[in-house]
Amino acid sequence: MIDSTIPIRTARLIRATALRIGVGEGELRHLPGLDPTGAADGLARVPTASIWRIWELVDAVGGPGAGLHAGAAAERGHLPEWDYLFTSAASLAESVRAAFELRALVTDPGVEWTVRSDGGLLVIRIGSIEPSPVIAPVEEFVLSTVLRRMREATGTPITPVRVVLRQPAPPTHQHLIDAFGTRRIDFGAPHAQLTFLDVGALPTGTDPHLGALVRRHAEIAVANSRPIPSFPHTVRASILDDLAAGGLDLTAVAARFAASPRTFQRRLAEAGTTWRDEVEAARRERAEHLLRASDLPVQAIAARLGYTDARTLRRAFRRWTGQNPESYRRLART
Repeated sequence: MIDSTIPIRTARLIRATALRIGVGEGELRHLPGLDPTGAADGLARVPTASIWRIWELVDAVGGPGAGLHAGAAAERGHLPEWDYLFTSAASLAESVRAAFELRALVTDPGVEWTVRSDGGLLVIRIGSIEPSPVIAPVEEFVLSTVLRRMREATGTPITPVRVVLRQPAPPTHQHLIDAFGTRRIDFGAPHAQLTFLDVGALPTGTDPHLGALVRRHAEIAVANSRPIPSFPHTVRASILDDLAAGGLDLTAVAARFAASPRTFQRRLAEAGTTWRDEVEAARRERAEHLLRASDLPVQAIAARLGYTDARTLRRAFRRWTGQNPESYRRLART
């Protein structure tokens, strides 16, 4: 499931913008999903809540127009599959529609993005997730990036005839006039929107076969996307590895995360858990698996979990499940 997540490429772009405008590295280091020690490929996704926190920092440090910095950094190719969807169909309107249908490539799929063609009008509407802690930098980034892709796709300096924003009117909005090329900008609306006149039929110069391949590749990328494991989840996996290998040591696990035991435990606390809780959770997970999937006696399972004897495991297992291991095994196999 990729609901409530944002692709890592978008997250990295926003994070880089935050650092560039003066947000401190320390304020970003341990946001869930953006752990610098974690490996994340282009298909990985981070929690939307982490990105909202970055936007809050961007808004606080950068002020009006901060979101435009992210848009300016979004060179074509930074959001690869999505960028090329803007030239995936013969006309601009069709291409934008394809890009919006596959918006999960760049945003939370729960955000509603719509395209409407009505005569010569082309209306692009950007929704938001409620509640919105900050909205100004987000809609500046999204709308300016969409407009930039439309201009690149057609090779023409397209200008909207109207811009509608959810954000309240700032003291001055010359930065928005410069970015969108129009003075007709309205604030305080229920949604963000760009309205164009006589641009929907503009050609993108695409090869229809190549466009179909781009769309298919984009669909595969969405289908193969997956959330990045949380820091506690990664720690638990490391604990399980050590239990399976017959040894468990806090210092050794902390070293894998390039941290001292003290720093490691502080990071667990920041994530709302403790070393003891994660060891307990890992032991329970491993015990339940071995009881379901093997015929090992309880004494052997206790040894594999680092317990001194079967009685200790039985006490722990009853605390976890309200059952003894033997009863759990019988019920799991019926």
